[in-house]
Amino acid sequence: MDRTDLVRNAGVWAVALAALLSAVKGAFAVSAVDPAYIRSLAAPGKTVLVVEYYDGAKTVVSRKGYASPSGFRAGSSTDIVVDRKTNLHLYGLAPCAGDMVNRRENYSGSCADFAQQQLQILLTSPKVILCRAFVSEENAINQDVTCFGYYYFPGSLDSVDNLEEQLLSIGALRLAKKPDGTLMRPDLADAEKIGRQGFGMWADPRVSR
Repeated sequence: MDRTDLVRNAGVWAVALAALLSAVKGAFAVSAVDPAYIRSLAAPGKTVLVVEYYDGAKTVVSRKGYASPSGFRAGSSTDIVVDRKTNLHLYGLAPCAGDMVNRRENYSGSCADFAQQQLQILLTSPKVILCRAFVSEENAINQDVTCFGYYYFPGSLDSVDNLEEQLLSIGALRLAKKPDGTLMRPDLADAEKIGRQGFGMWADPRVSR
C-alpha cells in the first residue's frame, strides 16, 4: 500500500468515524429515559446532576455525579457550567443571530442573551439533571450532551422533560445545521415546529425561517 492509498484510506476512516459519532449522539437523544430512575437520583436540599457516558453499543460505560445546594448555571445560550473543569454543551442547538424583539415577553436584546436567560430558568428548579454523552466526551472540558430535567412541585408539577425540547418549543433556540444544510438533531424537528408558531425568537419577523 503506497502513501496515496494510506491518505485515501485515512480519509475514508475519518468520514466513517464522524458518521458513527453523529449516529450515536442522535441515539442518545431519541432513546427513552426512565422517569423512575431519574426521580430516584434526587437528594434533599440539592440539585443533582448525573452524566452518563455511552459506547457505540448504546451501553452506559461510565457515570459522573455532581450535587449543588445552589443548582447549576447557564454559561451561555447552550452551555451548563458544572465546575471549573467541566462544561456541558447542548448538542445541535444554537440561538438566532444578532438581536430579537418579543413584545409578548417584553424582551428586546440579543438572541444569545435571551436563550441564556431561558436556559437559566430551566436550570433554576430541577431536582435532577440527567445528561447523556458519548464516552469520548468523558474527559473533555467541553462535552456534547443531551439533558433531561426532573421538576417537582407538590400538588402541581411532577415531570421529566428534555431540556433541548423545552428550549426549542419556546423559541429560545433553533436547530443547528451541518455544512451540507441538514439538521444536526433531526429528532428534535417537531419541538422546533412548535416554537416556530410565534414563540420566542420566532415572534420577530426579522428572524430567518
